[in-house]
Amino acid sequence: MVRWLVTVCLAWSCGLLSVTAQAAQSSGIDVRKATLTAADDGYVLEAEFDIQLTPLLDDVLHKGVPLYFLLELEVTRPRWYWTNEKVVSVRQQQRLSFNTLTRQYRVGAGALYQNFPTLAEALAFLSRVRRREDIEPGALRKDSSHTAELRLRLDASQLPKPFQLNSGRDWNIGSDWYRWTVTP
Repeated sequence: MVRWLVTVCLAWSCGLLSVTAQAAQSSGIDVRKATLTAADDGYVLEAEFDIQLTPLLDDVLHKGVPLYFLLELEVTRPRWYWTNEKVVSVRQQQRLSFNTLTRQYRVGAGALYQNFPTLAEALAFLSRVRRREDIEPGALRKDSSHTAELRLRLDASQLPKPFQLNSGRDWNIGSDWYRWTVTP
């Protein structure tokens, strides 16, 4: 009887763990691909993300609280004689909000905004990045390779103070650093 009870408890807890793991995998941010290519007037960053909001973030967004996402790009040049040299460090903040009166979603970066009728369209727009990077000429040397790192995360410091106190896993979604080699 005790062995049966232990077996049932183990099976139940394993099932609960797998359901929890599936729920954790269904929300968050993942980097699909990223490139940094040379253009006539500088470098162009192209990236695609898979953004899935947690149910809590979805609920907070629909109650009128804007969500701020932070895109971070760093390019370093490895050096054998010292620490790696940081060539580029760029941060861009994007804002996702919902207007309850017009029932529209708004994505903004700086002073530029664009409205969308559905959350899926707003997240699709937010998940595609194509922007020109202001990298000084000659910063990326042609005779060496560079390491680029990119991530997108929810900037919890921009949330209202009561939400900042509860810094659980539902509030801290973000991608891991995506690394690749850039050769100019």
